[in-house]
Amino acid sequence: MTRRRVDHVGVAVRNLEVSLRFYTEIVGLELKGQLTHTNGVIQLAFLGFGNTDETEIELIQGYSNQLPPEGTVHHFAIHVDDVEAEFERIKGTEAELIDNEITTLPNGYRYFFIYGPEREWIEFFQR
Repeated sequence: MTRRRVDHVGVAVRNLEVSLRFYTEIVGLELKGQLTHTNGVIQLAFLGFGNTDETEIELIQGYSNQLPPEGTVHHFAIHVDDVEAEFERIKGTEAELIDNEITTLPNGYRYFFIYGPEREWIEFFQR
């Protein structure tokens, strides 16, 4: 059986640099990685505590220019050992897919999204 755990929470932000400074200097998270999504528009930054592979905060700039004033959590991610097997398993359930294929980021991370029962976004994520 696939080992699962919460991997990270994705937060949509207006200004990645301002948010990075806040989360590193004030909250105390460490920047673990930063990249441009394969779509060439969205900027991602992964933050966490220490050098372990614990749950992270993912900052997302460029996903939407219509963010509410109070900010928004874009999604939460479940870590899986085999994203392809999980994708096939999910396709056999009543879950509604957001993505029709698995996306691979430039750093090799792989993922897909589904809708939860309240239309919340859930990501299945493999490092």
